[in-house]
Amino acid sequence: MVEMRNSLKFKVGLSLVAALTIAVVIFALMVVHNNREELLQQVTKNSAQLSRVVMSSTRFAMLQNQPSHVNEIIQDVGDQKDIEKVRILSKEGVIIHSSVREEIGNRVDQEAEACLACHLDEKSVRESPKVGRSRFFSNENGKRMLGSTAVIHNEPSCAGAGCHMGVNEQPILGVLDIVYPLDEIEHTLRTNTYTVFGLSLGFILLVGLLVSYLVNRTIYLPLRDLDDGAERLAAGDLENSIPVRSKDEFGHLANSFNSMTRALRNSRVELEDWGRTLEQKVEKATSELHKAQAETARSEKLASVGLLAAGIAHELNNPLTGVLTFSYLVRKNLPDDSPDAEDLDLVIRETKRCAGIIRRLLDFSREKTPEKAFCDLNILITETVQLIAQAAQLKDIEISTELYEHLPAVWIDENLIKQVIMNMLVNAQHAIENDGLITIKTRLLDASECPDTLAEPQDMAEIVITDSGCGIPPDDLQRIFDPFFTTKGVGKGTGLGLSVSHGTIEAHSGTIEVESTVGKGTEFRIYLPIDQSAGPGANA
Repeated sequence: MVEMRNSLKFKVGLSLVAALTIAVVIFALMVVHNNREELLQQVTKNSAQLSRVVMSSTRFAMLQNQPSHVNEIIQDVGDQKDIEKVRILSKEGVIIHSSVREEIGNRVDQEAEACLACHLDEKSVRESPKVGRSRFFSNENGKRMLGSTAVIHNEPSCAGAGCHMGVNEQPILGVLDIVYPLDEIEHTLRTNTYTVFGLSLGFILLVGLLVSYLVNRTIYLPLRDLDDGAERLAAGDLENSIPVRSKDEFGHLANSFNSMTRALRNSRVELEDWGRTLEQKVEKATSELHKAQAETARSEKLASVGLLAAGIAHELNNPLTGVLTFSYLVRKNLPDDSPDAEDLDLVIRETKRCAGIIRRLLDFSREKTPEKAFCDLNILITETVQLIAQAAQLKDIEISTELYEHLPAVWIDENLIKQVIMNMLVNAQHAIENDGLITIKTRLLDASECPDTLAEPQDMAEIVITDSGCGIPPDDLQRIFDPFFTTKGVGKGTGLGLSVSHGTIEAHSGTIEVESTVGKGTEFRIYLPIDQSAGPGANA
């Protein structure tokens, strides 16, 4: 209830109804008052007219001095409906003729209303009308009455009849007094008053309902829409708009509110997009930072390992050279079928293997600068596959190539890239061992398809080497490019191949990515940049 009293709808409706009620009540009072005045004026006019008729009717009988005829006329008039009584009073206040016979001869109170007209001073008499002088009073029973008094003036014809004195000596002969009861008039006034106030009340109710509907339609509904919209907006709901119900100020306000909601919704979307973009950028920057840190640590580790490998290689190379030389000399002096010759052949073979390991250590530590030239990758891959195809066939391993025919020439060191591809193919054979498939694909990537690990997106040549081997465990996948890390058995690898290959590809401003599933196989992706503006066109 308190909330209803505080609502704008209640306040506006109450104010309008109160103002309308006051206006209608004032108007009704004015109508009732005007109706009463008109009705009384009409009654007064009718009484004055009746007074003139009575005076005209009794004049001849008075001139003939026939009181009985005057009494009959007075009696007939007094017997009419809505006439209380009719009487003629002398100047002294004595009732000469009356429709109420009991009061004939009585003297009325000269201070009473009925006698005022007979006792006016001369000036008042001269200024008073002959007929139509009315008065309102209450009788002894409390009933409201209307008295119409007509002054009977003396005339020369009356004086000539011999029953009166002259006009100068006696200007007023008496008073004709007709009394009307006001019961019917009061009843009519009450009825009219009830009717007017009833119609006014109905008008107030009708107009109040109409005004309430209009206020509800034009003011309350738009305000309620705005209030609901503001509550939804405060709750964070920016998807709904409020209805525009008109083209007035409320409609303009609704349009402005909807425009504000759309602007806030767009701003929120932009902020969310910006937040997601910022989060992605932060994640990307964090990832790049971690990669840079890992790359820095790896570079430092490689540098340390390279220095160590170079030192060890130099220290071991000279003794191994001497051992190998003297072994050859001794072997020449032994027959081929002697047991000592077989032992020396084993020493020579293992010494050569040690020499190969030392040579790879030296290559790893020197970081040879690529000697680049434009090269056709498809031809390079085909030649490399031919080198290991025979060994793969012996193990029932199929090598399949899917080379992009329109691949442009690439600015690379042909020997180094061939060594990388060779190392990848050999590792794939070792992973398969027997009965499997190795697939080599090439394709051209535009800048939008480049890996995120590259500093500058550019057109790239992609080499994909896939095998159906045993796969690499997730824990080992993060370490495959570390120096001396290998999953092969003893004597089958040094752990330098992938590390050297990774360094070679990075020296060409490229990168290597790897994916592997244990039991299904491994896929290496090598990306090399293409500088088409400096080289020849694509190979057909």
